[in-house]
Amino acid sequence: MKPIIKIDFVSDIGCPWCAVGLGTLEQAMEALKDQADFEIHFEPFELNPQMRIGGENAIEYLGKKYGLSEQQVKANQVQIRERAAAVGFDFHPEGRKKVYNTFDAHRLLYWAGHEYGPASQLKLKRELFRTYFCLGADFDERSHLLDAVQRAHLDQGQAGKVLEEGLYAQEVRAQESFYQDQGINAVPALILNGKYLMKGAQPLEILEASLKEVIEESSKVT
Repeated sequence: MKPIIKIDFVSDIGCPWCAVGLGTLEQAMEALKDQADFEIHFEPFELNPQMRIGGENAIEYLGKKYGLSEQQVKANQVQIRERAAAVGFDFHPEGRKKVYNTFDAHRLLYWAGHEYGPASQLKLKRELFRTYFCLGADFDERSHLLDAVQRAHLDQGQAGKVLEEGLYAQEVRAQESFYQDQGINAVPALILNGKYLMKGAQPLEILEASLKEVIEESSKVT
């Protein structure tokens, strides 16, 4: 029997490197699917928790936040766009226009995982990344979030209730606090089988090698 490898994927929808990290992880899991089964749980982290409704201009905000010039921000976006394309995410060619608050998206992801399970949560995660980075849609417009729900083949009516009634806010806040207390202050961060922490969007060969080590250890136990 193949071991089941649990992966806690701590990330933010508004983090382009998190999309790169997910795409790379999916490539690694595909390469190792004959050796193990994988179960991803997406955990919330907000890079910009105080972001106001309406968002802010991405170039200006990122430049101010990280102390970069406009040219440096744009060069970084090109690099990230190339990495994303290599793992299955076709980011908008002009880059994202704004940085948005992502708390509603985290509430929807919690709902998807709680009500439907890890596979459905993964589908929604991909569609929310697509909404934010590939379509460049207004993330404060809840209809765009519900479009992502529909593309993930989940119930739009239930999702609308989650958004309108503020459901799962406390649960998401609790998870955010938990992972911050564990020392996670940047994303993506992957926790393999609850024991091994990997930080950042690692290259495929490193991620695959790490998963192999965990698979070997799990196989000895089972």
